[in-house]
Parts: sequence; structure tokens; C-alpha cells
Amino acid sequence: MSEIAAIGVFDSGVGGLSILKEIRQLLPGEDLTYLADSAYCPYGTKPVSEIRARILKVAAFLIGLGVKAIVVACNTASIAGLDQVREAYPLIPVIGVEPALKPAHGLTRNGKIGVLATSLTLKGDRFSVLVEQFGADVEVYTKPAPGLVELVEAGKLDTPETETLLHQYLDPLLEKQIDTLVLGCTHYPFLIPMIRNICGPKVTILDTGLAVAKQTVRVLEQNRILNPRPRVGEETFYTSGDPEVVNEVVAKLWSKKSVKVLKAQIEA
Repeated sequence: MSEIAAIGVFDSGVGGLSILKEIRQLLPGEDLTYLADSAYCPYGTKPVSEIRARILKVAAFLIGLGVKAIVVACNTASIAGLDQVREAYPLIPVIGVEPALKPAHGLTRNGKIGVLATSLTLKGDRFSVLVEQFGADVEVYTKPAPGLVELVEAGKLDTPETETLLHQYLDPLLEKQIDTLVLGCTHYPFLIPMIRNICGPKVTILDTGLAVAKQTVRVLEQNRILNPRPRVGEETFYTSGDPEVVNEVVAKLWSKKSVKVLKAQIEA
């Protein structure tokens, strides 16, 4: 692995940009390569076997670009196939993501935690283990949230449609009097302003972006592959979908006017 190679980051779509932003903040000198697997988005509605096969192909694409590490910036993909990606590429550090139940357990004041995520994430073994570890002495209320990923993919972050759907999922959790809300999908942080308006100031909102970024730093340090050059890192964006469509949303979420999304040729 070359120290000056890029860090590869992927998600089912643009949601992983929420993690990419945190990585950029902590590692300003690293080159970052991001892949939105938009042609197969959303992952959360597909069978585990299909997602697992797909993310192995996505990882192979990034490996082919010469990345020095891979960040699976997707809860569903991590649940479905993180171990398989690590097994397939044992020489490449692979960092995953999981819902922030551990910090939520430490922060809740009344012992009532809500989790908003995809159905597959909530049904996965990794999430069940988290509940066993950190849910014994608290109440964990889960809510699958179909449709939110698609709204973020369309750049609809503050529309009446988005607000209506968020109320549909959040209101039942608020009726349980949760004081801590875990965002179990990397798309959801882009909806935090609207989520905060609905939940109010008494509910703590947690996402895993910063934690994953810190873990990425630790892993690069442990493997001695931090980029040693004093420089400003570059970002390269790919999509398996339509670059023109994805380009507009990436520019909006990445907060840059000039973003060029390239086409990723990944075997179907």
C-alpha cells in the first residue's frame, strides 16, 4: 500500500458524503475517492445476498483504482457484507459503520433511545449484537424509514414531502418520549436540520460520521499509511448511475459549485 494513494469510500448513493466530510475535516492532506453506487440504490430494500455480492464488486472497483484503504460508508452494506469485504482483501484496511447505540447509551438521560434506520440494518445480526450489548438497561425503540434515502438522493432535504415522511417516522418515537435519537443511515445526517425542528431541543441526535472518521485516522496510523506530504488533498467522485444526475446532488451536499462526477464501470 502506498502512503500517497487515496482513501476509497463508498455508499449505495450520496449518503456516505456525510462521512466523507468528516474524513476530510480530520485528514485535509489525504486524497479521497468516493463511489456512489447509484445504479443499485437503495441497498436497504434488497436481499442480503444481493447486497453482499454487489459491494464485493464495488470494493473491487476501488481496489482497481489503487486505494490504500476502504471505508464502507453505509450501515446496510456494513451489516450485509463488511466481513466478506475484509476476507476478500486482507491486505487492505476496511472500515465499516454501525448505528451509534454505544454513545447513545452513555448520553440518554431517561433511558429511552430511538433508532431510525433501514429495515435491513435493523434486522441485521450486527444491530442485534449492539442491542444486546447496550440495550439491557434502556428502552430501544426502532423505526424503519423507507423513502428517506430516495429523497436525499434527489436532493430533497427541506421539502414538504420530506417533512411529512419524517413526521411519519419520528412522531411514534417522540410519543415514546425518547431523549436520544440514533441516525442509523448515512443519508439521514443531511436531514438533521429538519429532524431537529421536529424533535425539538430536548432530543440528542447522533450520527456516526465523526466516529468513523476518527477510526479511519487510527487505522491509517496503525498501518503507517498516512500521507506524509504537506499538501491539500483532492477528491474524486464516481457513480455507477447517471453522472449528470448525481453530479447536481453531490455538488449540493458537498457544498461546492464545481464538482465533476465520473462514470464507474462496474460489472452488473
